[in-house]
Amino acid sequence: MHHEVLVRIEGEDGRIVAPGQFIEAAESLGMVQDIDLRVTAKLLDYLKAPERREAHARYFVNLSRVSISDPNWTKRFYTLLGSAPHVRRQLVFEISEAAAMAEVSITKGFVKELKQFGCRFALDDFGSGFSSFYYLRQFDVDYIKIDGSFVRDLTRDEGNRIFVKALCDVGQGLSKQVVAKWVETPEVLSLLREMGVQYGQGYLFQHPRALIQPEAGAAQTLVRRSSEAS
Repeated sequence: MHHEVLVRIEGEDGRIVAPGQFIEAAESLGMVQDIDLRVTAKLLDYLKAPERREAHARYFVNLSRVSISDPNWTKRFYTLLGSAPHVRRQLVFEISEAAAMAEVSITKGFVKELKQFGCRFALDDFGSGFSSFYYLRQFDVDYIKIDGSFVRDLTRDEGNRIFVKALCDVGQGLSKQVVAKWVETPEVLSLLREMGVQYGQGYLFQHPRALIQPEAGAAQTLVRRSSEAS
């Protein structure tokens, strides 16, 4: 039902570089805005194929706080969304809770504009900040994604179980759909189902794979996706 679109860099030696190794540098060098636009553009091109326009399939795309804080970038972004009216209902854009907290008014304004295009919004790594519950009421988000650090050791850590259950209850009480990240074992999945978590994301369901196949021998940015399952 859902896929998360993940950016990777493939080096000349074929080695795949994960975003944790380059996104922070890209933000400081002013390159992350181009990366965000490129990933979105690649996904829109992918979804333009008639056989991929499945109303039930949605695609999550991470955005940087640096991007959504720049009026010039948001203008280009909204123009890009305007070029693909038939697939916007399949798009869910997300930023981390920490990024949202750093720019509360900007995030609220961006979410409001995004909803006018028919897209959805997710708050990523929920629970990692100290003001989660208070600010959650202020953001018109459709999904909250529970930080995977609370999920991975769910079977062994009672404190994490209590915390995840609380996050789930609050999310559902505010009519948000809840996604648990880093689901890697059937035992964790069973606990999440007992807690009422609606969606899980992680290696238990599927490992990332290329969304768009690269040209042979070319060093380029790849877009990959990882599946989520209910």
